[in-house]
Amino acid sequence: MFQSKIVVTLRKSILDPQGKAVEQGVHSLGYEKVNDVRIGKFIELNVQTDNKVEAERITKEVCEKLLANPIMEDFSFTVENHKAT
Repeated sequence: MFQSKIVVTLRKSILDPQGKAVEQGVHSLGYEKVNDVRIGKFIELNVQTDNKVEAERITKEVCEKLLANPIMEDFSFTVENHKAT
């Protein structure tokens, strides 16, 4: 079994109002050196296979078809061996 860790973010060309709100909040706390805050999504999922290449393929397809809007968002992921607990 493998665990996929996925990060989905808005493309740099897309305005991020949540990121701007957080940035203003951080500045109001006195951290003026913090800039360009972007908000995204972090998703973990387990893929039931013994083949890492297949786990990567499945993860990529799930991202492309469901988790990320290809017009507005980018995604990246890692796939690691995972032992069920």
